[in-house]
Amino acid sequence: MIEARRNETVGRKGSRAWRKLGGLVLLGGALLGGCGDAGFRPMYGATGIGGAGASEKLAQVDISTIPGRVGQQLRNEFIYQSTGGGDRIDPVYRLEIAIRESVTSTLVDQTGDARAQVYNLDAAFKLVRISDSQVVMEGKSYSRAAFDRFSSIYSNVRAREEAENRAAKTVAEELRTRVSAYVATAA
Repeated sequence: MIEARRNETVGRKGSRAWRKLGGLVLLGGALLGGCGDAGFRPMYGATGIGGAGASEKLAQVDISTIPGRVGQQLRNEFIYQSTGGGDRIDPVYRLEIAIRESVTSTLVDQTGDARAQVYNLDAAFKLVRISDSQVVMEGKSYSRAAFDRFSSIYSNVRAREEAENRAAKTVAEELRTRVSAYVATAA
């Protein structure tokens, strides 16, 4: 008899907790449902400004040639991220990027040999409207990628190339985000 009352009490407390949780879920849904009226919209959605999403507007950005292997890697990453490998649209903007590369040694042992290094990639960019050659946005971006040093020359070359590729991808992702935020809101 005591066991039956205990189960009954636990059952009532459990159902009360579920009702509270359900109420919170409904309240949260009602609050989030109003976000569409407040002007929030997905950046990459099809309901962007002027009927075109940011991804379509981002495909209208032409990127100038950047000298060097890392510059080409950065350019290719930006193009792939902005179009997904699809066709480019007639450009409205041109993105001009100047990069600066450097390497910093870390973990230097007593003989003076570096056990690890950090590849530094700094990029200064300008977004130029092609119709009137006006700079509409400019800024700087950077990335750092660490890599280990080995006794094998091939391993060192390969490790540095992978660090350069990681840094170029990081800068390209940041530039894509910044440029897409601008072109999504530009009239």
